[in-house]
Amino acid sequence: MNHILWTGQTGCYDSRGQEIPCPGSGQDGETRPGLSWPDPRFRPVDSDIVEDRATGLLWSADANLFTFPMSWQEGLDAVRQLRREGAFGRDDWRLPNRRELRSLISHQTRKPALAAGHPFRNVFLGWYWTSTTSAVAPGYAWYVHMEGGRMFYGKKDSQYLIWPVSGESGVLPVTGQTRCFDSHGAAVHCGDSGQDGELKTGVRWPSDRFMLQDDGVEDRLTGLVWYGRGDLPGRPVAWDQALDRVRALAGQTRRPWRLPTINELESLVDASAHDPALPADHPFAAVLAAYWSSTTSGFETDWAYVLYLDKGAVGVGFKRNEDFYLWPVAAR
Repeated sequence: MNHILWTGQTGCYDSRGQEIPCPGSGQDGETRPGLSWPDPRFRPVDSDIVEDRATGLLWSADANLFTFPMSWQEGLDAVRQLRREGAFGRDDWRLPNRRELRSLISHQTRKPALAAGHPFRNVFLGWYWTSTTSAVAPGYAWYVHMEGGRMFYGKKDSQYLIWPVSGESGVLPVTGQTRCFDSHGAAVHCGDSGQDGELKTGVRWPSDRFMLQDDGVEDRLTGLVWYGRGDLPGRPVAWDQALDRVRALAGQTRRPWRLPTINELESLVDASAHDPALPADHPFAAVLAAYWSSTTSGFETDWAYVLYLDKGAVGVGFKRNEDFYLWPVAAR
């Protein structure tokens, strides 16, 4: 599989949050798809920079480099100043886009949701800004919560933390964002903005990204095959029901369908779009607002991760509530 990281989840949990044996569960902790992490994943380059060996990105070793929260525009300006100064011997510092910042998350851990043994210091258990504007509300930008790993969007004049990144990744795809917006949500020229829409860092999507198959849709970026419809099983279900329905579907067809991990679901998102947050030329039918993943929340194990595809948000749902749909996936 290309361009999707393993989530880091190794345990399996029932709907009450109790740990259970993984074999036969169909959960993320059993299937563990995605690019595996090197061991150790993070390597200090020196006292100021840490290399993520899974993505190739370089992060400031201090996760609270500026010591105080700031607005989104202030964050972009602060990182631009790092770049102009050549801080720590590099002139390519930027505010990470939503995929870059999310790539740090381990879904097996909490407080912070980072790989065990990570070398970062001053990790704040709260929200960190990304350079990616929310398509559904351009006066808002995406941020990631380091306590448990959720990703949502906040008003750009709110105050959150900044974690600079540098380097290029041959693993993480671009987010799809191509435009830039000011703090009020008005479209602006991208030049020297430091926004995701200007930098467009990451692996480019192939042309004709989605290819119709007899029994699904192949994503040529990731190598995954998705069920062609997004409205299974016809009504919202609880998490256990979603796992059971996908298992039954796999038994009826030649594809080994399973419930996708949260990283696999998020890989579908086009950050320039909303309702749904999918590339404009996608071929899927009956796409709905939100979907269960097979990934349990490392923060509260009676919750599981959910992709809110109307907005592109990564949140959680209470496993026993019949709130979400399922979207089966299989390897090519």
